[in-house]
Amino acid sequence: MGHGVVCQICNEARSKYKCPSCRAPYCSVPCFKKHKENPCALPVFSEEKPPTAGPELLVERPLVVEEPREVLQRPQLEATASSSEIHSALKDENLRKLILSIDCSPDAEKELEKAMGVDAFQIFTDKILSTIETSWTSANLGANA
Repeated sequence: MGHGVVCQICNEARSKYKCPSCRAPYCSVPCFKKHKENPCALPVFSEEKPPTAGPELLVERPLVVEEPREVLQRPQLEATASSSEIHSALKDENLRKLILSIDCSPDAEKELEKAMGVDAFQIFTDKILSTIETSWTSANLGANA
């Protein structure tokens, strides 16, 4: 079937959409109409069991790259993944919830803009940018040597 989530209504086709009420993945208008025959709502998570970033919570959106030179290269991704500062910051439950809310939002840019008003998120993004910049500088110095 390839990558992606299967439609929860017909269980055959790859889902392209998510129900705005309950976020159930579906593939077509007929499946959406069938889904809406029964009332649905956004799942409520108790404090005991927080939501996890599984395929059912991710919002699918196309990847649009206006400036290809701004796409991170492998060394920057590896530096970010191995940064102890970033790992330490991600231990903050509130920061993880904020990142998840951005990732799961149908309007991620708006959520990101709101998150930039939160001090912990600004500090986190500064750590990422610093790590990327250091990695980029090191890679370019190594290439010029």
